[in-house]
Amino acid sequence: MLRPRIIPSLLVHKKGLVKTEEFKQSKYVGDPINAVKIFNEKEVDELIVLDIDATIENRGPDFKMIKNLAIECRMPFCYGGGVTSVEEAKKIVQLGAEKVAFSAAAINNIGLLKEVGDVIGVQSVVVVLDYKKKGIFGKLEIYTHNGKKATGIGLFDFVKKLEKIGIGEVVLNSIERDGKMQGYDLDTIQKVRNIFQGPITVLGGAGTLNHIKELTNKFKIIGAAAGSLFVFKGKYKAVLINYPSFDEKKMFL
Repeated sequence: MLRPRIIPSLLVHKKGLVKTEEFKQSKYVGDPINAVKIFNEKEVDELIVLDIDATIENRGPDFKMIKNLAIECRMPFCYGGGVTSVEEAKKIVQLGAEKVAFSAAAINNIGLLKEVGDVIGVQSVVVVLDYKKKGIFGKLEIYTHNGKKATGIGLFDFVKKLEKIGIGEVVLNSIERDGKMQGYDLDTIQKVRNIFQGPITVLGGAGTLNHIKELTNKFKIIGAAAGSLFVFKGKYKAVLINYPSFDEKKMFL
């Protein structure tokens, strides 16, 4: 039976696992491999691993890290960061990742997504859309390079293009809600759901399991991703890798 996917999102910065707030103030929270080992024990549905340095540093994926992650992972995982070619995407899948995520490369060359899909399968192609409002009353715009580069492209306009060409999945990442732990951007998710029929995963804002419940109650089969929720505990945000138990996950069905 299809059900919502509950997905920890891991940000890798300078080889370490970090958490950000509005894509800034990165806080070191541990070693990525150790986090994966703990998530293995907790039997998570899926992982998203994003190397947030790769595009900024104008380099390709860290294949050694991807290989090490794949060796440890006992769950499907999606890797993103610095992927700009069919060959790189193919190698990432060969190393053991189930999905490959694109961001800046997809904005720069949307045709690349079809080329990659023809080689590794459309279901393995993911596009991460980092977005925020342009000005106080402006439209939602896509940003790249860790939220530093405005693309001038409207979120909904680009989603329509992705729907037309057909891709495996869209990850909606709200820059303004990143690390705030105050709930998902439900209005934007609804607007994207109205124009994109493929799988959607949302990221940015989850602070409690009730936020995930609110999301899944409204959208049913959807990916609920989170960073802070699964690496922090308590009001002082002590670092503690956590994940809903089997009984807790029943609330999302």
